[in-house]
Amino acid sequence: MSYTVSMDIYEQSLQLHKDKKGKITIALRGEVTPDTLKQFYSPGVAEASRYATNSAEKLREVSWTNNLVAVISDGSAVLGLGDIGPEGAMPVMEGKAMLFKHFADVDAVPIVLNVHTADEIVETVQRIAPSFGGINLEDIAAPKCFEIEERLKASLDIPVFHDDQHGTAVVTLAGLINAAKLAGKAIKQLRVVVAGAGSAGVAVAKLFALYGVEDIVMVDSKGIISGERDDLNPQKQELVSLNTRNRSGSLNDAVEGADVFIGVSKAGLLTPDMVRAMADKPIIFAMANPDPEILPEVALEAGAFVIATGRSDYPNQINNVLGFPGIFRGALDNGVTKITDEHKLAAAEALAALVENPTPDKIIPGPFDEGVVEAVANSIK
Repeated sequence: MSYTVSMDIYEQSLQLHKDKKGKITIALRGEVTPDTLKQFYSPGVAEASRYATNSAEKLREVSWTNNLVAVISDGSAVLGLGDIGPEGAMPVMEGKAMLFKHFADVDAVPIVLNVHTADEIVETVQRIAPSFGGINLEDIAAPKCFEIEERLKASLDIPVFHDDQHGTAVVTLAGLINAAKLAGKAIKQLRVVVAGAGSAGVAVAKLFALYGVEDIVMVDSKGIISGERDDLNPQKQELVSLNTRNRSGSLNDAVEGADVFIGVSKAGLLTPDMVRAMADKPIIFAMANPDPEILPEVALEAGAFVIATGRSDYPNQINNVLGFPGIFRGALDNGVTKITDEHKLAAAEALAALVENPTPDKIIPGPFDEGVVEAVANSIK
């Protein structure tokens, strides 16, 4: 395998955003004429309003809430950029809305919030929820993102999905299923290291465990998450049980003999020596954005069997766009109000099944491959 990376992609992107002045707009579903104006607006619209009064279900019959998702962020954990606030978050939220529409024909509205506590975000989303058929939470920092999602799921009767957690987990599991198959390794026998214990890392580890991975070592900035640590927040304390061999120490200790490295942390974290210390046919998903934990060419030279990243300029892009459009398409079409663990597992299996004959360069579908949205949507029932 060989890779070519365009070094001026950031300059090109900035210029494109300036030229287009954003990525989305609103289109009309019907033509506005003197006749339809009387029906779409005054006086005829009054009947649609009377029909929908106090009924979210009837509202979906007469408004775009049947196909509308709010993409919501406070800008506290944007890509690899960190806490850059609502203004910095908006281009990414617009991009999310663009992908919803392009891939799944789901209408999506980006909403950035200039409030940052869990209470404020929950209250704000609850107040605007009647306008939408689903809520996609995005780029909200851990650990508050866990509380926010759980409270909204409990209080709203529309699907609430934190994509940084569950979209990442679904697509990563899909890639792991095929990478393990290619390497001839059983899921239950895999020794997995997850570097990064934020929203994505926690969700990936939990979904792996639900799928049958029995040996998962989580690593944060202070080392392996184990029962010997006395500095763990409640979310990290839940992860101790995944460390079934009760390993402790550093990332170096964690990767020694491991079959799989999942990186959702920071650039340059994984070294060639660490790759060489892993088990035979090491599987490496270096998904930090915009720069991975190890460059694919470096990992391959050190002996990696399969390498995936979060980038579109390398093979095997572990990208949430493979998951969230189809997940919401299925939820909206099938009247699903809660996206469950079973839905996530089914979506991951549906994605993996689209690659009938995995290769080191192709363990997961590409976002433009035929049938991706349909396969995922059909798994959300």
